[in-house]
Amino acid sequence: MIERSIKLEKHIKKGRTLILYGARRTGKTTLIDNYVADNQAKRKIVKYNGDNLSVQTNFSVNDINLLSQYVDGYDLLVIDEAQNIDNIGKSLKILNDERKNLAVLVSGSSSFELKGQVGEPLVGRKTTLFLYPFSAYEVIDSIKDEPAIVAWKRLQEQFLIYGLYPDSITANNNNERSQFLAEMVDSLLLKDILAFQEVRASDVLLKLLRLLAFQVGGEVSMEELGKTLGISKNTVNRYLDLLEQAFIIFRLNGFSRNLRSEINKKSKYYFYDVGVRNAIINNFNALDMRNDIGQLWENFVVVERKKQLSYSGKKRNQYFWRTWEKQEIDLVEEKDGKLFVFEAKWNPNKESQLPKQWIQEYGDTQFSVINKDNFYDYFLSEGTTNE
Repeated sequence: MIERSIKLEKHIKKGRTLILYGARRTGKTTLIDNYVADNQAKRKIVKYNGDNLSVQTNFSVNDINLLSQYVDGYDLLVIDEAQNIDNIGKSLKILNDERKNLAVLVSGSSSFELKGQVGEPLVGRKTTLFLYPFSAYEVIDSIKDEPAIVAWKRLQEQFLIYGLYPDSITANNNNERSQFLAEMVDSLLLKDILAFQEVRASDVLLKLLRLLAFQVGGEVSMEELGKTLGISKNTVNRYLDLLEQAFIIFRLNGFSRNLRSEINKKSKYYFYDVGVRNAIINNFNALDMRNDIGQLWENFVVVERKKQLSYSGKKRNQYFWRTWEKQEIDLVEEKDGKLFVFEAKWNPNKESQLPKQWIQEYGDTQFSVINKDNFYDYFLSEGTTNE
């Protein structure tokens, strides 16, 4: 079994709600079921599934007398797929207020549905965690019959082509992996979006995703996307927002403090999983047959860094940096006024230096170049969080 880095126990507290977000098939239900199984003897747990119609009815009422019959006698309430329950936020608020000895754990696959319901009602009463697909560290750490560095070298190509979704990692062969990823794109990932606010233009969404997939690592122009797709800039922004809230993509904004030459009005978009990105463009070719290895590696490094920071509890603002003179840095992190700079270079023989304009403006900041050989040191060796 692959142990997840995210730990539920320290976040489950009486009188509060823990919300576990994440895309479909990232392992939320498995994580919750394992927690329930491990703690069933220590605490009184009741678990419901929000896909069940009776559960949707029972927990959509905002009456403590009605809600109490489903939770009394327990100290932990668990609701999987809670986004399917109308008014769930108000119901959870009532339980938090009226049952001070009851802890609540809920999961949701789409933030635009669950956040909209629980955001305001649970202000001050909730903790939010995000579950990504497996991290490279989680997978490598689970392998006990070979050294971690050997496992990384053996699996790095698979990770970059087929990603790190649990179903992809546990598949028997690459054909199964590509079939799973195609299914994810066609029937699961877009399901949340197309069902939300009566979005019907599935062809436009897929075209938008394809454009983003080909532009990974490059700044995105809303105007250009709109012209290419034949839709307005506002519609582009709306669709991008929906894709973010469905946990398919995320954005980095441009970093700027002073220089007029710095680009700060554009964004870069990355995929939470590079396997999904490859499925969108239907390209599962081996690395030596690809011309996008630089883009793949940059996306992979950026999202693995997000996982690393998230699971270690470290808070840093993340950006990219680029000037109109085309000097650029892949990833800039900011914490307490300090800056940390990262470049993703697949080839360990390819040199990289801090841009002169960056040094002139921000000094000789901590600079890390992450390639396929030293990735292990940054992400896979024991306890690495790269302070």
